[in-house]
Amino acid sequence: MPSNSPTPAGGPRDVADTPHGPTGPRDPSAAPRAATAHPAEPVPVSAPSPERADPIDPNPSPALRDRAPAASPEPTRPGYRAVFAVREFRAVFAAHLLSLLGVVVSELALTVLVYDLTGSPLLSALTFALGFLPYLVGGTLFAGVADRYPARRVLVTCDLICAGCVAVMVLPGTPVGGLLALRCLVASVSPVFTGTRMAALTDILGEGDLYVLGRSLLRIVSQSALLIGFGVGGVLLAALSARGAITITVGTFLCSAALLRFGTRNRPARTGGDRGGALLKESLAGARIVLADRRIRALMLLFWVPALFVVAPEALAAPYADEIGLGPAALGLLMCAMPVGHIAAELYAGAVLAPRVRSRIVLPVAATGLLPLLLYGLRPGMALTLVALALAGVGAAYIIGLDQWFVDAVPEELRGRAMTLLTAGLMTVQGIGMALAGLAAEFLPVHRVVAGSGVIGVVCTLLLVREVSRTARATAPVDGSRTEVRDGADQHMTSG
Repeated sequence: MPSNSPTPAGGPRDVADTPHGPTGPRDPSAAPRAATAHPAEPVPVSAPSPERADPIDPNPSPALRDRAPAASPEPTRPGYRAVFAVREFRAVFAAHLLSLLGVVVSELALTVLVYDLTGSPLLSALTFALGFLPYLVGGTLFAGVADRYPARRVLVTCDLICAGCVAVMVLPGTPVGGLLALRCLVASVSPVFTGTRMAALTDILGEGDLYVLGRSLLRIVSQSALLIGFGVGGVLLAALSARGAITITVGTFLCSAALLRFGTRNRPARTGGDRGGALLKESLAGARIVLADRRIRALMLLFWVPALFVVAPEALAAPYADEIGLGPAALGLLMCAMPVGHIAAELYAGAVLAPRVRSRIVLPVAATGLLPLLLYGLRPGMALTLVALALAGVGAAYIIGLDQWFVDAVPEELRGRAMTLLTAGLMTVQGIGMALAGLAAEFLPVHRVVAGSGVIGVVCTLLLVREVSRTARATAPVDGSRTEVRDGADQHMTSG
């Protein structure tokens, strides 16, 4: 299944305040916890070998007795290599890579197939749109699955459902309406899969820096798939029929299911095992509880709001290229610029910056990340447009620190539902952002629409940054205790 970490690149995608002095927001990741989850398979730490150990002298000389003990070296900060040292994560990573490439290929092939069968550009475009629209439905109505059942069972079942849907798509007798319905079903399952996997990573990698780096790696794969997936799909479509290319996706889903089934541990459900009661009611109750928490709601919006506006230049890349007189090759460069900026920034933040530094930059980078879009107001040429898009991609670097804040804020028993809702909302707002940008471009020049998206996005994000700062101060008082901040009457963070 795709991480989604949304499909459009550059924004917070299958997306905490930092110390600003005594009165500023505190770093939630630095607050002590009563109990911290540990990775299922700890990263090995090399111990000094017996051969190199210094023998203990029972009668040391005065000089040795007076010598001050050597300071112990500071523990090294885990990096991406430490994440790959966890066996279960390697299985999750490989499954993600396989299924994501398969999904990108199948989306392209299905669009071509629908166009071949109908000759309708509208239905062909609708095939892509259906990858966004069902996310809100699936992520809201079925979110309870992520906490109600064991994570491994949910992940494997989602992969098998998607493999079955794609297998039916391949059948020659499947009508166009059936193809679109199956596309909706796959898209409805996707947020459940992604949210469950995000929550399961806290069991596999713990809730600290390893989890943040693991999420970062999955996002990098998602961005990279945008750069190579359509190229691979084009090659396959040149060698195979559209149905033949779609058939490959069946294999990728089955391989992903096998990797997750045999490469990860079977852990119990977060809510204490399979329970009775209506799944729909539990899912909606979980969403209501998550959104009622002021801190969680503010953090979730900080994922969503920049994503709503950053997709405008991608959605309008083709008309903008036409507006300034660029050809198809230049259009490809425009589409690649933002993912390249995102990947570079994410790799730098994960490999070079310490967790505290990543936390410090969340709010400043989020507040300024959309500013490069204002360059579109100058109606720039090719070179300056590529710079603006790459810088907008770099602006997504705030997400790696925001991931830590979010997992710190959400209670464990709600984690699956919260992350499923986060994924569903992220994909939905990007679809809305693309549609609004296209609508505005019907009445205004494209460069003004993109620049206007940047202006409105910066204003909205600044207001949201202020709210996130306020909730950080309210939930992390000086004595270290956490006071929940909610709207309305006193509520309890239960599993619903």
